[in-house]
Amino acid sequence: MSGLYIDSTPSAVSEAKGIHLLTFSTPNGHKVQILLEELALLYGITWTTSFIRLSQNEQKGDWFLRLNPNGKIPVIVDNTSKDNPIPVMETSAQLLYLAEQYDKDYALTFQDSQERVQMMQWLFFWHGSGAPPYGQFLFFGKFSKEKVPAAIERFRNETLRVFGVLELHLSGANSDGQPREYLAGSGKGKYSLADIGTWPWVAKWEFAQFEKKDMDAFPNVLAWVERIGQREAVKTGTGDKYQSQF
Repeated sequence: MSGLYIDSTPSAVSEAKGIHLLTFSTPNGHKVQILLEELALLYGITWTTSFIRLSQNEQKGDWFLRLNPNGKIPVIVDNTSKDNPIPVMETSAQLLYLAEQYDKDYALTFQDSQERVQMMQWLFFWHGSGAPPYGQFLFFGKFSKEKVPAAIERFRNETLRVFGVLELHLSGANSDGQPREYLAGSGKGKYSLADIGTWPWVAKWEFAQFEKKDMDAFPNVLAWVERIGQREAVKTGTGDKYQSQF
């Protein structure tokens, strides 16, 4: 057993070969699940998966914290070298790691430096400016037993502001005036890690209890959500394959 693992580590994790995914089918889990499915279609890669029992705080166990001290899913562990397995936490880092290892044809990234920078900035825009208020809105607006109107309003408005930033960009209003299909890349853009890292959260707008009248202000965002949602890997990465039995 590698020094990364301890006695309480499940054997499905400690004995895994190659890429092992520890996940639960939340928006963050969806990001990495989608990318792995895209890479499988492109290159035939394989991996193994463990589903983490969030309701039992399995992600806070000692064995899990050795993989991710932040105690969050998803985590990937690259066991290609059994003597030195590499755990990777944080979804944006995981997407970049997997793409660097497996996307040799740059199908989901870019060789051009300017396009790559554009992909990186939109990937991290959502990671740093989109997901945090959206997550807080979900908590205070949907899951918290105590309703705090000021918190709900604050995080709701900030999430809608971020949607507005995506709308401005996708509309092309701040560039050549032509609507974009994807967040990064020249012209109408190319489907990339930027979209994979953003879409799973935005696509859950109904679950988050935004109303259609809220989203009518973002027609290009809604078209982008629909466009990406039709991809085979997206359907698989968010579908029954990743519905655990817990």
